[in-house]
Amino acid sequence: MRPLNISLETAQKLAEALNMPLEQIMHMPQHVLIQKLLEIEKNEKQKR
Repeated sequence: MRPLNISLETAQKLAEALNMPLEQIMHMPQHVLIQKLLEIEKNEKQKR
């Protein structure tokens, strides 16, 4: 599997937001990454 086509800055922000290693973010399938981002957004909306 090839790495995601995202910038290093984006990958670093995602790694911090998801509390995951950068290498794991870069090699995560795109559909899994999108699912995790949706979970983060849902959690942030519930906090408000």
